[in-house]
Amino acid sequence: MASIKDIAQEFFVACEAGKGWSGCKAFCKPDATFSAQAEPLMGIERLEQYTDWMKGLLVILPDGKYEVRSFAVDEERKNVCAWGVFTGTHTGEGGPTPPTGQRHKGSDYVYVMEFDGDMIKHMTKIWNAGWAMKELGWA
Repeated sequence: MASIKDIAQEFFVACEAGKGWSGCKAFCKPDATFSAQAEPLMGIERLEQYTDWMKGLLVILPDGKYEVRSFAVDEERKNVCAWGVFTGTHTGEGGPTPPTGQRHKGSDYVYVMEFDGDMIKHMTKIWNAGWAMKELGWA
């Protein structure tokens, strides 16, 4: 059985590459839940919805990419935290406005992935969405 760290890393890479649920579901319980206190993610309550949202975001920000700053495992509580910085330029169609051409120079975010055995059962995203929205010209 793979470690929760390895599973979390594979999930993280697939999610951030815009693979959507089809590329992420192998690492998650089918009914995995999602939460975030960020306006663009209001109403997203399932991890399936979030992974598909990320897929769509990379259509809007085709040069979107991340840099991992930390990856930490809490074996006792069965969770993995990934801290990254996301950047991208709004040149693709979609989103709240026509393409602005504005570059988002980076916002910090953290995924807290909670496990049930070797599957992600819940993920919380901690993100200051307002920062990203302003830089992209969406707020």
